[in-house]
Amino acid sequence: MLKLLLGNRVAAVAGLVVVAFVMLAILAPILAPYDPNEQHPEAIRAAPFWQADGESRFLLGSDSLGRDLLSRIMYGARISILLGVVVVLLTLLVGTGLGMLAGYFRGAFDAVMSRIVDTLLAFPFLIFALAIMAATGPNLVALVLALAFKGWVDFYRVARADVLAAREADYVTAARGVGASTAHILFSEILPNIVPPLIVLAALRMAIIIIAEASLSFLGIGVPPSIPAWGTMVADGRADIAGAWWIATFPGLAILALVLAVNLFGEGLRDALDPRMRQ
Repeated sequence: MLKLLLGNRVAAVAGLVVVAFVMLAILAPILAPYDPNEQHPEAIRAAPFWQADGESRFLLGSDSLGRDLLSRIMYGARISILLGVVVVLLTLLVGTGLGMLAGYFRGAFDAVMSRIVDTLLAFPFLIFALAIMAATGPNLVALVLALAFKGWVDFYRVARADVLAAREADYVTAARGVGASTAHILFSEILPNIVPPLIVLAALRMAIIIIAEASLSFLGIGVPPSIPAWGTMVADGRADIAGAWWIATFPGLAILALVLAVNLFGEGLRDALDPRMRQ
């Protein structure tokens, strides 16, 4: 799989970009030139260093409070990636577990879960997240729950469909014939065979979560104001877009670069793991 993934140049470059963002987030306390919340009243809306009126100590300029934009972008990568990973892992575990149980046992549990999933699919994701965050205010725990509330549905549907097909496969029938327990069949026989599509879905869901978090932060009901977030930075700079374009532009480009890289990497994973694409 790694060889096939590296053979896809676009996916390989996208993977390197994702790794670069992750390293930037991890090393932000070391690489960032300033504390992200440190204010410099003498350098409010300082232009990037390459402009005629720019300052060399602020490579990407400063915002309306005199905070270094480069430092805030580095720290903003931490919250975007951390929330994306936490939400995706949470929804992956919940959705896969419920989907495997519903697909294997079927019956009443499957029927009830199908009605719950149909109900959740009727609610627009972002509107529901807006309602939760508007009720609780900027709060990381509420933000994770809001982003994860419907996210598990996609994993549930993929896991359920794959388990429905796998439960009648010869290797599962053989495992039942030798007296293997249900837990052994589910986790040792079926789960390894349904992991590839779940990994691809997790990569693609990561991009959706990053955009959703940035959208909520842009509206002021996502990440608390004391925590640097790309969506908040874009919102802070929209009023000064004509005179201080860098305040909103560079965080927006960071969102674009990370989301595009994650999407392209996810598509590369799909091509590498899907036998039909491999042929």
